[in-house]
Amino acid sequence: MLILLALFCLFFAAAPAWFYFRNVGVFRVAPAPESAPAGMAISVLIPARNEAANIEEAIASVLRAAEGPTPVQVEVLALDDASEDDTAERVQRLSAADPRVRLITGEKLPAGWNGKQHACQQLADAATHDTLLWMDADVRLEPGALPRLVAQQALCGADLVSGFPRQITGTPLEKLMLPLIQFVLLSFLSLRAMRSDGRPGFAAGCGQLFFTQRTAYRAAGGHAAIRASRHDGLTLPRAYRTAGLTTDVFDATDLARCRMYAGAGAVWRGLAKNATEGVATPALIGPVSLVLALGQVAWAPLLLVGGLTSVLAGLAGVCVLAPRLDAAVRFRQPLLTWILHPLAVTLFLIIQWEALLRKALGRPVRWRGRV
Repeated sequence: MLILLALFCLFFAAAPAWFYFRNVGVFRVAPAPESAPAGMAISVLIPARNEAANIEEAIASVLRAAEGPTPVQVEVLALDDASEDDTAERVQRLSAADPRVRLITGEKLPAGWNGKQHACQQLADAATHDTLLWMDADVRLEPGALPRLVAQQALCGADLVSGFPRQITGTPLEKLMLPLIQFVLLSFLSLRAMRSDGRPGFAAGCGQLFFTQRTAYRAAGGHAAIRASRHDGLTLPRAYRTAGLTTDVFDATDLARCRMYAGAGAVWRGLAKNATEGVATPALIGPVSLVLALGQVAWAPLLLVGGLTSVLAGLAGVCVLAPRLDAAVRFRQPLLTWILHPLAVTLFLIIQWEALLRKALGRPVRWRGRV
């Protein structure tokens, strides 16, 4: 029986490893800025609620990102979404010093809308230019990043392009959990199939960085199409694909960085708040839990059994840890946490089940003062 269990572990570990190493060859960084079309103008759109600690550095990074061998014209719009700190005042000071920066005062949140989606829709409506880039306030663009984003969209030809920034981590739970972002993307989705098959089921993206044209955005229905969503990284690409448009993803490790959550509590709540739009649904959570538990976790205790069971479990462990080590180096993740991958997946599954239970009990996660 244990040998059979170890065989299942090996199978469910080998399949994601195969996908990972097949995907990394086509999950590329943005091309050199020299290939970006000249004379481009971009509206960079930043939704901000209680972002006083982040907003000034975020805007400064955008202005630096517009420079380079092929500079672009840029405006930076930051929307103050009923902040309870001095986010608006900080943006106003920057606006007074640089006319490229504008403060947008957000309207009252309507019923049925998620706060971020409402803010993003207002920002798009207020933008001057037809090329739109949404970025979170905790994202920092590297110098010369904007011309490279233009070049990336020109290269892939997709209507919506999403970059996965380098994840900056501080506390132990951040280091343990946040590297799972690239693991989930590259181990369980064929990027080749995503690019050749336009069905919404192949949609993928990262809500920290979205790049599109106004015409495509309107054709997809804008953020109004996902007004109630908390998981725009998944639902906005789905909306584009539902409208017959194309989406793509790329490696933004060398182009942007982001400290997604600061502290253990923020990590837990942040991963839980949008879980019910991803894995934590009644239809998915059972099969996904089985696949992850067998392929990513169960091999570790089976190493202690001995005999053929341990050999098979060891092979499964190699299939699990080899991609995680490669990802740690490739995406500049903490090197020491790859060995704790089974623990990270275990905690990930606990978060998914807790989120589903919270939804069933009518006790959703509060985020930035809102349910």
